[in-house]
Amino acid sequence: MDKGRRICMGMAWQSGTQRIGCSQRVFPYISAMVNNGSLSYDHERDGRPTELGGCTAIVRNLHYDTFLVIRYVKRHLTIMMDIDGKHEWRDCIEVPGVRLPRGYYFGTSSITGDLSDNHDVISLKLFELTVERTPEEEKMHRDVFLPSVDNMKLPEMTTPLPPLSGLALFLIVFFSLVFSVFAIVIGIILYNKWQEQSRKRFY
Repeated sequence: MDKGRRICMGMAWQSGTQRIGCSQRVFPYISAMVNNGSLSYDHERDGRPTELGGCTAIVRNLHYDTFLVIRYVKRHLTIMMDIDGKHEWRDCIEVPGVRLPRGYYFGTSSITGDLSDNHDVISLKLFELTVERTPEEEKMHRDVFLPSVDNMKLPEMTTPLPPLSGLALFLIVFFSLVFSVFAIVIGIILYNKWQEQSRKRFY
């Protein structure tokens, strides 16, 4: 992983077998996508609209551990797996031109839909790779605000709103209180005037 960068990638382990059109996908299946949280995973189509690539991984009922490595260096995403118990890596996905913004985090989650498969994440090992960059490359990394992939059209994402600073939050609360007090005072004045006019009409 590039120095100072944390990635936000979805890895889906899917189960079953499905035929869509003329293509057949054998499950379990490793599927990769980039997302900033504004896109939904399409379970009906197994994530195909947002998928960068994938491969079949036969990992059911094995008596040994299986491993997956995700490597992201200089916009190049590589995913390899060791699922044969031979301690040998096999290529799964290789996608150049993946642009990921800074400031995201690693996370794991799972959903199996109507299936009852059990997927256990035993451990995560994270390594930071120090990569030499030119000033131009560093500037290009800083200018990335939304995940994207070169020469690949992904569904449009929305830019997440930046978190409010402490000063901004204080000003919002302060002016909200001032407005509330002002509204209450105006309401009391109008109510008193209404009462005075009602008494005059009564007399």
